[in-house]
Amino acid sequence: MLQDNEWGLGDSQATVKVYIANQPNFTQYANSQSLQPLATGEIRAIGTACGNGWRKVFNVYAKLLFALNTPQWANLGEASNWQSYRDRYLLQAGSGTALLFSAPQLPSLRKTNPALKIVMGKRYANSLLLPGSLLWLDGEFAIDPQSNLLVCPYFDYRQLSNIKILHLVELIKSLAKSPVIDNNCPLFSC
Repeated sequence: MLQDNEWGLGDSQATVKVYIANQPNFTQYANSQSLQPLATGEIRAIGTACGNGWRKVFNVYAKLLFALNTPQWANLGEASNWQSYRDRYLLQAGSGTALLFSAPQLPSLRKTNPALKIVMGKRYANSLLLPGSLLWLDGEFAIDPQSNLLVCPYFDYRQLSNIKILHLVELIKSLAKSPVIDNNCPLFSC
């Protein structure tokens, strides 16, 4: 579920929240500080109007969720590949996904907000006031099980390649297996 002051594109009941430092320069979303679910065809329209960089962001987001392949984070519906998932479900109402242009709101424990939070890009992550419990695993990936937060490379084919997407999938799965600090309650089973 979205927290106060979070805004962007996608589902208000998002279980996967991806945070990005910029937003598309698209008339429909200019100056909006709310969450707007996309309709079928809007991802293509944004990519056409705003350039190849945005098309890559949407493609990598869809590839990640399709590779994750679990209903607890996103509704893959009847999508048979990541392209159909992107076009038919990603960032739409009921998809469980959001692309947020606001900084993450991080409660002290993920039990209060079990959504998976992914910050896109080390530079953006370093500009935010992220919790001291954030552990950098290497120069590109960081994890904070207490806040259910991951930092990964920017959603671009060169920065977050298919191999790195699979690494991110494994990190997400490790979060699902790690206990919450209070009640030793595994993620999403409380």
